[in-house]
Amino acid sequence: MSPVPAGPPTPERSAVRRRTVLGAAAAAPVLAGLATPASAAAPSRGAARPSPRALPGGGDLGPNVIVFDPSTPGIQARLDEIFRQQESAQFGTGRYALLFKPGTYHGLNAQIGFYTSIAGLGLSPDDTTINGDVTVDAGWFNGNATQNFWRSAENLALVPVNGTNRWAVSQAAPFRRMHVRGGLNLAPDGYGWASGGYIADSRIDGQVGPYSQQQWYTRDSVVGSWLNAVWNMVFSGVEGAPAQSFPDPPYTTLATTPVSREKPFLYLNGSEYRVFLPEKRTDARGVTWGNGTPRGTSLSLDQFYVAKPGVSAATLNQALAQGLHLLLTPGIYHVDQPIQVNDAGTVVLGLGYATIIPDNGVTALRVADVDGVRLAGFLVDAGPVNSPTLVEIGPSGSSRDHSANPITVQDVFVRIGGAGPGKATTSMVVNSRHTIIDHTWLWRADHGEGVGWETNRADYGLVVNGDDVLATGLFVEHFNKYDVQWFGQRGRTVFFQNEKAYDAPNQAAVQNGSIRGYAAYRVGDDVTTHEGWGMGSYCYYNVDPTIVQHHGFAAPVRPGVRFHGLLVVSLGGNGQYARVINDTGAPTSGTSTVPSTVVSFP
Repeated sequence: MSPVPAGPPTPERSAVRRRTVLGAAAAAPVLAGLATPASAAAPSRGAARPSPRALPGGGDLGPNVIVFDPSTPGIQARLDEIFRQQESAQFGTGRYALLFKPGTYHGLNAQIGFYTSIAGLGLSPDDTTINGDVTVDAGWFNGNATQNFWRSAENLALVPVNGTNRWAVSQAAPFRRMHVRGGLNLAPDGYGWASGGYIADSRIDGQVGPYSQQQWYTRDSVVGSWLNAVWNMVFSGVEGAPAQSFPDPPYTTLATTPVSREKPFLYLNGSEYRVFLPEKRTDARGVTWGNGTPRGTSLSLDQFYVAKPGVSAATLNQALAQGLHLLLTPGIYHVDQPIQVNDAGTVVLGLGYATIIPDNGVTALRVADVDGVRLAGFLVDAGPVNSPTLVEIGPSGSSRDHSANPITVQDVFVRIGGAGPGKATTSMVVNSRHTIIDHTWLWRADHGEGVGWETNRADYGLVVNGDDVLATGLFVEHFNKYDVQWFGQRGRTVFFQNEKAYDAPNQAAVQNGSIRGYAAYRVGDDVTTHEGWGMGSYCYYNVDPTIVQHHGFAAPVRPGVRFHGLLVVSLGGNGQYARVINDTGAPTSGTSTVPSTVVSFP
């Protein structure tokens, strides 16, 4: 592929190469977040149930949650210290949450490294203002931002020093509930490669400049303007978004988001920590916090079991059985049995990329077929013994109607391999109806430790069996077979980003019966209604560049099964797609990294 231009790319400039083309640094764990509707009567779980040895609710947040107020001395030095530790620790064990009490802070540049979350503790982003920057750049990786994973910013107002804040990230790096009083630059210094990303419930007063970002999804936000596009830019419910124009430029724009409910977040009410649960919105547009108090419900921290690394799965399940919610403080949690969420309205909220590792092939987390569970802000890292599934939303056969109060899964990330040996047949299974998957990255590692075609075997990323499931911001990459299989009726996906597994040894290894290769996104043969918007699949078969992938997408040809804005890309001619969806769409073109597109299907 051509080198990245020295100056800011224009909308016409061709795409940049994906992260692992360099094959250098290692990658990091994946974090996951699942949320429940504000309408979920979570307060009904409030009082812990009687138990002979009841676990207490509340308590301190542990050593890796660092809380600042405007009078705290040495804030910049502390931020710099954590960044030095985390800047290149892609597969390290450090986990941090940097929390800022309401007020105004001056002259800060919070550089955010791996497994680091920064957030304000107000009810509104404007309660906590940083006159300065929250920065992600790629100096650690020679200006390549394609491995800037596992970090987040939330619930802050920024007044950038030079008028524009830099947030050069790729997968699993959400930018939520932020107010940038200026512009936002999504590219690294020098406009190197980048493969992001996700913004939700945010207001950027100035211009958003993606520059070299290959794809991006923005939901329920307000932007002053948007500069350019490379391959796939998707907007739903965004005031100021560019008009629908896919494929030239490749903007897919929905006026509203069908259903959304923002991620739960920690805040201070006076001196008391509470967790706010935003309410569900239908046909949402713009931010939730524009005027006055946001709509939703609130829980005292006393209603949570505040978990610390090292606690057992049995203790976590005891807390849930008592009626407590779970707050996972930053760190790594090994579980020898599934974390079992049985009660409606339960919140499982992670801070600082809290990471769950299942031991001995167990499932890391299971949710019963109940209303309003919210899972949010944590990473599930597969263990060395194969797990049949890592995250299971509802048992097989779930059929209850959860439309009034859906289960939400937000910023919940899954990783197989990379930090060490890991295997899992299926990363996430969704059986419960009306579940909302709002930003996930399910990743079979392509670099790091414990990586190889059979070494970190993982056949399937996401399997959806439940009806009426909605995915907003779906990133699923590198699985040995199908990355996504969708068997439920009336499913919808707004934005999908995928790469096929790089390391397939030869054509035979990905032969799917008579079809060459497994589709990235497959809709089951019996599905009669399904819809997707803004969806891309890329291939980079660097072990055997002669591999041909027949198509990126597979679906039954029925009037009720519809797609808008599909693309496939061969990265530098390392493997090719013969078609885009089924037998429709032009093949990718040799070594030219130019998307083949289908505007609508059928």
